[in-house]
Amino acid sequence: MPDRTFRGWALCVGLIAPLAASGATIDLEDVGANLPIAGNYFYDGRSATPGASDFVSGGATFHDDFTDFGGGDCCWQGFAYSQTTDTVNAGPANQYSAYPGHGAGGSATYAVGFTGGVEGTSGISTIRFASDVTVAGAWLTNTTWAALSMLNGDPFAKKFGGATGNDPDFLRLTITGLDGLGVRIGSLDFYLADYRFADDSLDYVVTDWRFVDLSSLGPVRALDFTLESSDTAFGFLNTPAYFALDDLVVVPEPETGALLGLGLVALGARGRRGRG
Repeated sequence: MPDRTFRGWALCVGLIAPLAASGATIDLEDVGANLPIAGNYFYDGRSATPGASDFVSGGATFHDDFTDFGGGDCCWQGFAYSQTTDTVNAGPANQYSAYPGHGAGGSATYAVGFTGGVEGTSGISTIRFASDVTVAGAWLTNTTWAALSMLNGDPFAKKFGGATGNDPDFLRLTITGLDGLGVRIGSLDFYLADYRFADDSLDYVVTDWRFVDLSSLGPVRALDFTLESSDTAFGFLNTPAYFALDDLVVVPEPETGALLGLGLVALGARGRRGRG
């Protein structure tokens, strides 16, 4: 390779590296600092005025909607943030725990999404950004209540696979990218549990944190999360409609554009040299 070509590529790499490094990780620890120290605590909006009680972490707005029907304990939907660690107890009293017992990478704080229980309903568990961003990905897992329900069954939901283990059950999380007008850009699915395999030994319930690549959604202004299950009744999920999320990695769109522009310049320079 000619020396001047090498210098050109080196310059491009030198410019790209700091831009790529400027991607931000939304790890929820900033809002977790609001919780009491060293305890199993969470925020679901109950300390706020009933209604929209959104919270902001790392510049992203997590939608939370709390309604007090009396007693101050009910009800919420959308996103909460949590530091609870209970991996043993099932049921609604333990609706804020991620099944691994901690956040991604062993961190203290993570988000819990509750989609309201209506199958496929959108506009509840949403994350909004102040400007267009490219979301590189996020870490996702089940909550303790959802995982134990699918693994063992409970009074309201079936054990996945059924008595024989052959039932093609699933819990599917769909992540949809929205533009600034709320118009759907694209979506992708992540299976929190999948028992649809012909070989039952491949069936699984997610019990650890899994990284999900979201970059294929392209530039987005918001993400919308919906759940569907094989176990439903009258349009409602019998499976607990929860998931946990942590370490959302985002890159502001102008920087993404700069990366693309630098790549095109480099490719153009290479093409011109090839024709010369």
